[in-house]
Amino acid sequence: MWVVAIFSAALSFIESTLAQVYKVKDSNGFKGGPAYYMEKALGARGMGIVFALLITFCFGLAFNSVQSNTISIAFEEAFSTNRLVIGMVLSVLTGFVIFGGVNRIAKVSQVVVPVMAIFYLILAAYIVILNISELPRVISLIFTSAFGLNEVVAGGVGAAIINGVKRGLFSNEAGMGSAPVAAATADVSHPVKQGFIQTLGVFVDTLLICSATAFIILLSGISGEGLGGIQLTQSALASHVGPWASIFVAITILLLCFSSIIGNYYYAESNIGFIKENKAAIFIFRLAVLGMILFGSVSNLSMVWNLADLFMALMAITNLIALALIGKIAIAVLKDYLKQKKEGKDPVFYASNIKGLKNVECWKDENVEVRKEA
Repeated sequence: MWVVAIFSAALSFIESTLAQVYKVKDSNGFKGGPAYYMEKALGARGMGIVFALLITFCFGLAFNSVQSNTISIAFEEAFSTNRLVIGMVLSVLTGFVIFGGVNRIAKVSQVVVPVMAIFYLILAAYIVILNISELPRVISLIFTSAFGLNEVVAGGVGAAIINGVKRGLFSNEAGMGSAPVAAATADVSHPVKQGFIQTLGVFVDTLLICSATAFIILLSGISGEGLGGIQLTQSALASHVGPWASIFVAITILLLCFSSIIGNYYYAESNIGFIKENKAAIFIFRLAVLGMILFGSVSNLSMVWNLADLFMALMAITNLIALALIGKIAIAVLKDYLKQKKEGKDPVFYASNIKGLKNVECWKDENVEVRKEA
């Protein structure tokens, strides 16, 4: 996962910068993503539609079932709550948001989610400090378990790499094409600024949050036998700081995963709009989202992960083909940014800055001037 984060950071920069370059205006500001740069930069609308369908099924349905599964398992572990009941509550809350209350939830999430994430990192740091003498052993265990002699003989290295790549991509989404959908909505003076923000996000997600979880688990001494997913983290944290930790994790997971459900839904709806604006299709899709949330909450953990992994791979392949073909545009935009920084300016982007750049809607000279005045 660490290796994936390092390489994924570059991919995240490229795709998010391209999303900014080729974003379009909508009633709420801007929208964009891989489907849009596939159509505008490559002239491949068919490829864009394929990607739009994949991200709609992957995030709107498969990933949302993973999130609801994680929440229901966490609450079952902490409160012995029936998973079907949790699924029903989540479906109702999600329905409230996607059928009209999204702005209210977004405002709450903007405040609560970062606070919970920071508290989690502080708690992890506290546990590491308490067990600092064990840290070298844990780091050694991570590397020897992945690349040790026993693993080579047993074929475990391949399994470790595959699982690390899959989970690394799930944690930061870099290269998959989902983050650019969010990146395109930002209002910045230069596309590269948002590219750097998305790159930082990869490090926070995987190198900080995921590493914190790994250290909590490995320093606990819990074998993990019979435990899977979030239950392992809850048990490990409880062994360090007491039973209240299981409740804290459940509440944190609820906030983080529920905000992800709403974000996933936005990714999907935005791409349905790319294919065709159709209110009936959106309504049917919303019902399907609620159904998958209910399904995920009661399903087997491996089933929902396998479904997510399949669509994640198909998305990544489609997006990476596009990045290989038009990634040089993002590099040219980066050079423009660095040139302006070297001149002591606050970089401002114009489409005319890049020779041969076509089909750009939001970075024409007059558009940038209007935004600067605003």
